Amino acid sequence: MKILSVVIIAIVSCTTASCAANQTAAPPEDTPQSRRQAAEEYLHAVSPEDIIQDTAAEIAKTLPESERAAFLREMIRDIDMTRINTAILDSLVKTFTVAELRALTQFYGSREGKAIMKKFGVYIADVMPVIQAEATKATAKAMEAVK
Repeated sequence: MKILSVVIIAIVSCTTASCAANQTAAPPEDTPQSRRQAAEEYLHAVSPEDIIQDTAAEIAKTLPESERAAFLREMIRDIDMTRINTAILDSLVKTFTVAELRALTQFYGSREGKAIMKKFGVYIADVMPVIQAEATKATAKAMEAVK
């Protein structure tokens, strides 16, 4: 369950990062339909499937070599990408304006943005154990405090 949480956090982090971009053309009217179109364009630049694959591969490196292939096979098999993609798309449309979605697309579609995305799984795998340990510790303390 913790591993799946890591992957989901990686996807959410990548899809909610704020990016500034210079835009010369005025965006279309900011409607749910135009947001959905802009969000779909963004998802073409940032593939949740690729993020999951990269993050899972980094997590697998922490396992004995003999277990890595089975881990990757099982993890990928159990993730419902349709559900994840739908949730991401719906949240993007609800949260961001057309201009913001275009800025995200422009950044993550750039050479630098693509390089960052390739490294994101390494980054998440590196920091997630610390984040999980701190969250677990804080949760335990909070539960004790409210008892």
